[in-house]
Amino acid sequence: MTTEPRPPAASRTARRAPAGAAVLREEVTDAIRAAVFEELAAVGFARMSIEGIARRAGVGKTAVYRRWKSKLALVLDLVSVFAAQGLPAPATGSLYGDVRALLEVAAHALRHPVASQVIPDLLVEAARHPEISDAIKAALLDGQRGIAAVIVREAVARGELPEGADPDRALDLIVGPLYWRLVVVRGELPPGYLDDLAASAVLALSR
Repeated sequence: MTTEPRPPAASRTARRAPAGAAVLREEVTDAIRAAVFEELAAVGFARMSIEGIARRAGVGKTAVYRRWKSKLALVLDLVSVFAAQGLPAPATGSLYGDVRALLEVAAHALRHPVASQVIPDLLVEAARHPEISDAIKAALLDGQRGIAAVIVREAVARGELPEGADPDRALDLIVGPLYWRLVVVRGELPPGYLDDLAASAVLALSR
């Protein structure tokens, strides 16, 4: 009786690679993350299910569970991914220009139909889940706070703001009214609104 020779270890590893790669294909992960956004916007976190996410992504539930153990873990990962994709601070050469540029980016993000549905719902859930609260803080506050710190530092260096200007106060004055208008009140932005808001924020910061 002859025994068929076994392939070298490297060959056996190469044969197994496609199966492992298929489990963690990046396009599948991206499809699931996109489906989470859609599911959150459609039904909210409380009613969101792994089954619904898998259906929207066009994958089986197993594909979701291989990556995340629960819907909470999935949402936390999603928020963390977006936190890591922070935008660089604007560098227009003037305080007004930087503030106006920050408002433009923030308004574009907050007016997105999915974001306008997802963010308020996650803020409600943050009161029940400290993990969500921490993730949202990292995504919505820490990144913007870093940008505000750069804007203030550069404005101080140019002599547009006094030494000791507070970046947190700057962030409140710049983004706070915009968030209230778009996310809480859900009102439209009239023509010139961002220009006026930028001018008002700069005036308040300069005092």
